[in-house]
Amino acid sequence: MSRIGREPIAIPAGVTVTIDAGNAVTVKGPKGTLSFTFSSALTIENKDGTLTVTRPNDDREVRSLHGTTRALLNDMIIGVTDGYAKKLEIVGVGYRAQKSGKTLTLNLGHSHPVTFDDTADVTYEVPDSNTVIVKGADKQIVGQMAAEIRAKRPPEPYLGKGVKYENERIRRKAGKTGK
Repeated sequence: MSRIGREPIAIPAGVTVTIDAGNAVTVKGPKGTLSFTFSSALTIENKDGTLTVTRPNDDREVRSLHGTTRALLNDMIIGVTDGYAKKLEIVGVGYRAQKSGKTLTLNLGHSHPVTFDDTADVTYEVPDSNTVIVKGADKQIVGQMAAEIRAKRPPEPYLGKGVKYENERIRRKAGKTGK
């Protein structure tokens, strides 16, 4: 039995979970609403304020879905209660971020500024000109938008300039050596 899959998920106060036919799960909370359709091979039950995921047999495919389904359900509940955030740091002379209204503008050494707009799923915060915080309820969308921002100027190994995650370590290379 999967150690992760058999753990029950406690539903906090203020969160409602509805399970429709075909394992379509909708989670509503203070930070928003998330919905996802899980595999019908598993059974998802809501009893006494806890969610449990059970599997009918030990087939390879069903075993692989068991822990994943439980982890995704837990991520949905955490997302609608606390939300997720990814912090990005901008390193480099002249590289900066600005937020005006609902538009995030990044100057990353390109011939043009790069812009991202707030959506219903993701918001951006700029506490200072070298930091961007991506926030939202859906863990996957927050991670995807942070990766798209980072992809506009990934950190390079010689000077370390670019956009990097908060705790990311850049492997530095030695530059050219003289004669």
